Amino acid sequence: MPTGSDEAPPADLSHAGAVVDKAIEYMVGQNIEGLSIASALLGGALAVLSRSVADEAIISILNNAITSVKTGELRR
Repeated sequence: MPTGSDEAPPADLSHAGAVVDKAIEYMVGQNIEGLSIASALLGGALAVLSRSVADEAIISILNNAITSVKTGELRR
């Protein structure tokens, strides 16, 4: 999994993203609160990462996310 490297994203990343988008759409349709949806998705993502990459890679990914929040990148 690329974490700031020049590696190309996995070929199935777009498909995985589309599946997640549909899951979010479904949960919103079930009137599940946004914070609950986001928390469940983050928890699931961290569980997948913990089975896929080293702890240092997870920390790097989370640090990139924190930087994105601090710089306002997520709000643009």
